[in-house]
Amino acid sequence: MTLRLDSTLSLISPNISDNCQQFAPLKLGIMASGNGSNFDVVAQAIQDGRLNAQIQVLIYNNPSAKAAVRAANRGVETVLLNHRNYQSREEFDRKIVQTLRHYDVEWVILAGWMRLLTSVFIDAFPERIINIHPSLLPSFKGIHAVEQALASGVKITGCTVHIACLEMDSGPILMQAAVPVLPDDTAETLHARIQIQEHRILPLAIALAASSSKVTLSVT
Repeated sequence: MTLRLDSTLSLISPNISDNCQQFAPLKLGIMASGNGSNFDVVAQAIQDGRLNAQIQVLIYNNPSAKAAVRAANRGVETVLLNHRNYQSREEFDRKIVQTLRHYDVEWVILAGWMRLLTSVFIDAFPERIINIHPSLLPSFKGIHAVEQALASGVKITGCTVHIACLEMDSGPILMQAAVPVLPDDTAETLHARIQIQEHRILPLAIALAASSSKVTLSVT
């Protein structure tokens, strides 16, 4: 028997219902370096009542990041912390931690944050930093994950939401979505389909991560 995946659909694991009943809003700090589409997805899930949370602040490190514009348009406070202005990664992370604590952040969401984390950051929010990566981890860690998948010749790739740890693109996996690689795919077309699945699973994975203390999940 051959398993076929529609190019526009995906196999998501674990399969969690959108209808998550939560006891108290999660206080999120979102960090982004670029376009900010995943920021928008989380904000929209909150607005639609699919994720009981509030975004305390968006931190961005790239002065031209469109994520800041998206956040401002939604009335979310933004803070620019340009890594180029700090002498070390540890100094930079200390400033990030200070800012997140100032905004009373409970959970940190790395939504396209293109900087490696140090122990300063990891230790400040143990098991409360969530990252999204465009591959089925542990395959294709690091940058250019989509290009790595194409170069390897795999027939299925996807995206992963996981708890961040000190090792790059590692840590406990929360949720994954599989995406088929089509014969005529380019990095651009494949990345676009992976991003559709990122947008589907990120809000669910945030709720799943907080489930032990704040969320009751309806599993389908």
